[in-house]
Amino acid sequence: MGTLLGFDYGTRKIGVAVGQTVTGTATALETLHLVNHKPDWKRIEDLIDEWKPEALVVGFPLDVDDSETDATQPALRFSRQLEGRFHLKVYLADERYSSFEARDRLGHNAKRMEDYDAVAAKLILETWLNEQ
Repeated sequence: MGTLLGFDYGTRKIGVAVGQTVTGTATALETLHLVNHKPDWKRIEDLIDEWKPEALVVGFPLDVDDSETDATQPALRFSRQLEGRFHLKVYLADERYSSFEARDRLGHNAKRMEDYDAVAAKLILETWLNEQ
């Protein structure tokens, strides 16, 4: 398939990562802050223009028992908006434990915590790539 962009959608921030289907790996790119409680669509458009992904992957938040969380519906809405705005296929990837793993990888370094959401997006994208 080629290049993919992955997103970890949150109510205040969105982590973004880029990955390749050839290598099955991903790299954390950046964390976007919501603008007036909405995704920074201009920056997302810029990233899509820069990386030219063939598809997008959005983290799908579920609880440990497979039930929805408070974050499930907003993430689904974000994925539908991405698909509608950019006319790219959007896949959902189980994001359970990605936040915990991102924290573990970054440790407790406060300065690096700014990268937390981007690292979570990287883990979400790698999870999806590994399941394909």
